[in-house]
Amino acid sequence: MIIIVKLILAHILGDFLLQPNSWVEAKEENKALAWQLYAHAMIHGLLSLLILFDLTDWKLVTMITFSHLIIDYAKLNFQKESTKITWFIADQIAHLAVILILGLFWINKEKELLELLFSNSFLILTTAVVFLTQPVSIIMSVLIKPWSDAILNEKEQSLKNAGKYIGILERLLVFLFICTNHFEAVGFLLATKSVFRFGDLKESKERKLTEYILIGTLLSFGIALIVGLLTQYLLKL
Repeated sequence: MIIIVKLILAHILGDFLLQPNSWVEAKEENKALAWQLYAHAMIHGLLSLLILFDLTDWKLVTMITFSHLIIDYAKLNFQKESTKITWFIADQIAHLAVILILGLFWINKEKELLELLFSNSFLILTTAVVFLTQPVSIIMSVLIKPWSDAILNEKEQSLKNAGKYIGILERLLVFLFICTNHFEAVGFLLATKSVFRFGDLKESKERKLTEYILIGTLLSFGIALIVGLLTQYLLKL
């Protein structure tokens, strides 16, 4: 497994510490014509080779280098100004997935990888995590629509989709705390959110907004708690 850790270290160094902003801008502007794109991929390859410190791993390093080039090329060609964040996340997930898959195969753990991907525990956890993201956001928007319509205020300024992403993050955190038996952290998270929301509620002086926030928060936390407890139960079967 240390090979995978070394490859992740090389990726972190290459993508975040040894890539100037000027290179990122040049790649976005010139795409495949940018020499920085190919230099960036080569740096990843050299870093991987140096950190692995074994010339016999040159085939693995070559695959890492070319996969990085292909993934970055795809991101540059398909991303738009409005989807940069989405493609950044997808890009990082793709790089890490390649590292994990190639690393496991390289250390002769093909069976381990297949057993992990098709294990009951992995499928249960994956289903729970996916459900707590966009699906629950949609369910909640439908359930609380009567109240959200009632407090709609066009003058109210907020970040686009901020509420949705905050809800997703808080549900995933609650789920993590439940699955790791840290129930006290759930209370801390709820208290922290209440502190941040206190200013909004105090300034608004509106009972409707207070009730709406409480309904949304309790519903979001409640769903995450139920999913977390259900996941724990299924994992023990």
